[in-house]
Amino acid sequence: MSKLLRIGSEHVGCKGKLAGGAVAALVTVYGVSKIYSHMITRSTRNEKQSHRNISGRRDATQDQTSEESGKSKAVSPGVNREFFLQLKKLIKLLIPGLWTKEFAILTLHTAALVSRTFLSIYVAKLDGRIVKSIVQRDVHQFLWQLSHWIFIAVPATFVNSLIRYLECQLALVLRSRLVEYAYKLYFENQTFYRVSNLDGRLTNADQCLTDDITMFTQALAHLHSHLSKPLLDVTLMSITLWRLARSRGASSRIPTVVAMVVIVITFKLLRSLSPRFGKLVAEEANRKGYLRYIHSRVIANAEEIAFYGGHKVELNLIRRSYKALSEQMNLIYWKRLWYIMLEQFLMKYVWSSSGMVMVAFPIMTTRARKSDGSLVDEDADGGVSDRTQYFTTSRNLLINAADAIERMISSYKEVTELAGYTSRVSEMLDVFVEVSHGKYERNVVISAQRHKGAQNKIEGPLEIRGKVIDTESSIIIEDMPIITPNGDVVVPSLSFKFHAGKHLLITGPNGCGKSSLFRIFSGLWPVYKGKLHKPPPSQMFYIPQRPYMSIGSLRDQVIYPDSLEDVRNKNLTDQDLEHILGIVHLQQIVHREGGWDAVQDWKDVLSGGEKQRMGMARLFYHKPQFALLDECTSAVSIDAESRIYQAAKDAGITLLTITHRPSLWKFHTHLLQFDGEGGWRLEELDTATRLSFNEEKQRLETQLAGIPKMQHRLRELCSILGEDSVLLRRNEEFTESSD
Repeated sequence: MSKLLRIGSEHVGCKGKLAGGAVAALVTVYGVSKIYSHMITRSTRNEKQSHRNISGRRDATQDQTSEESGKSKAVSPGVNREFFLQLKKLIKLLIPGLWTKEFAILTLHTAALVSRTFLSIYVAKLDGRIVKSIVQRDVHQFLWQLSHWIFIAVPATFVNSLIRYLECQLALVLRSRLVEYAYKLYFENQTFYRVSNLDGRLTNADQCLTDDITMFTQALAHLHSHLSKPLLDVTLMSITLWRLARSRGASSRIPTVVAMVVIVITFKLLRSLSPRFGKLVAEEANRKGYLRYIHSRVIANAEEIAFYGGHKVELNLIRRSYKALSEQMNLIYWKRLWYIMLEQFLMKYVWSSSGMVMVAFPIMTTRARKSDGSLVDEDADGGVSDRTQYFTTSRNLLINAADAIERMISSYKEVTELAGYTSRVSEMLDVFVEVSHGKYERNVVISAQRHKGAQNKIEGPLEIRGKVIDTESSIIIEDMPIITPNGDVVVPSLSFKFHAGKHLLITGPNGCGKSSLFRIFSGLWPVYKGKLHKPPPSQMFYIPQRPYMSIGSLRDQVIYPDSLEDVRNKNLTDQDLEHILGIVHLQQIVHREGGWDAVQDWKDVLSGGEKQRMGMARLFYHKPQFALLDECTSAVSIDAESRIYQAAKDAGITLLTITHRPSLWKFHTHLLQFDGEGGWRLEELDTATRLSFNEEKQRLETQLAGIPKMQHRLRELCSILGEDSVLLRRNEEFTESSD
């Protein structure tokens, strides 16, 4: 091989061919860069068009025009100062200290990467010695070196497998740490409700909590392998190559200059032509989340869609969402196609030719000497075996160093993708923290049709200026408006006092603010103005019209949201729970469903009336001071409903009830009535008088309902008899005078 190199250096024609090949390579690189830039421009236009398409589809799906309440300039994710600040903040969350499991696995992973680098250097030198023994035809030396090769293979393969294992473990522990922190924020201060109902920055929190966190931690752990080990490889292998060149008396100046020039040119080209993978990946994650959101809507509203026969509409929505996702993924694949082609051309072929020059230069330009001062060329084989050993060792080291540099440069693409995941995860955590502290940003809907019952609308961001004060046994409202999260003012001002022991009936037309008042009492909606004095949440229990059935046993349905440990702390037994079910006439389901430990899909197993009675059973289990009952017994028979309400009053629970059933009026002492136009009145409830008025109203409605039919029949009789009617003539005259 050394002879071939020497012959190549001595022939001018060969040098000319090499120069011509170099020029051709440069021309090819220039041409590829121009073509690639043109392709990037075209694909960028496609990306913008695709983004406009999906935005238009989302607007059409929502059928509304929204305006950002706080107009802030959106910053696309990229490798910039913001990215490093976000990553630094997240790393502090992921690795909070030195004496943590995360730092221990990171240290082991780093140690495995370092040991793999030293093993690579040893294997490269061992490979050179094996080749030298083959060239020298030394069987004994060959077998001896081959035994070393077999021996080193065991720890080398173990370290390789260990690196992959520790990388997966590192990603898992980082994910576990981040998931635990994110879940804590998500379920703190009702953030899980507020982030989707009061704030509009996160459209798919479930996507961020699952896929985005997983992809972020995996990318971070993988990037550690692709940056720390290559840096160490380049450093140690460069030192080893320098020592090899020095041992042969050769200068490493020219090979170093060649390496630096090629690396800088490659990095500049790839950096300037690299697509914005961070922005592309972030948009892909957004579209994945939107597609999942569309699927979840179909699952949540399957019965209504089936009743309406709306499967074609939903199918079209899903198809459009999937098409938008596939277009984004195709755009990413298209850009990766040309980027990877350019990357492989530069790093595989250009670097290989440069590496041949770097390795061949010391061999062809110097005459190496041994440690005793004699020339290598004076050996029996003319120094062929020694040069072959040097060439093999240097080539292996150079290949490893080139691979390391290639991983470092190509990792820029991974860094940009990491920037996209970092941006989404960091934004999610920031939104969770701000929402938990009552800071909301929401797209205010601008439409011709205002919320039913709304008197006016607050333009711009909503400011929370009200105060919530905990009290012992009363509810006091001072000049508090009822405002929806969208800015609709349902009731401009509400003020009244209500003490425990009294029972309040709340009535009014749909959209007048009845359920909205309960949301404010429960802390779901903020108090934007005025003051609200109320008991703490532990003393107020809300039961909706459709009670939530959790995943778990029958016992879990009664004690929700308590756990079995909480039941034991309250010194309650299954017999006590069965007595509670007896109050709501559900004791038979214990035996019907197979006992307290039976696990079923309770939202499908229980009927509508049984689910409502289960909700009331929770009321008797928790025994709060105030009960907020929102049409919670509309599917229960009147007799059973009356007994349940009487049992609640006997238990000392103060009732605040929204209902349309007159049969429940007798269980309340006061009436809060909304008129649907922002007005309200609070008065004592005279049940007998109100019932008589209600009976008279129903009687008049029944009587008046038959008048149009009687008038129509009278006209028919007049037509048949050919006579006129005095009553019809009077009605017509009255109508004309009224007009």
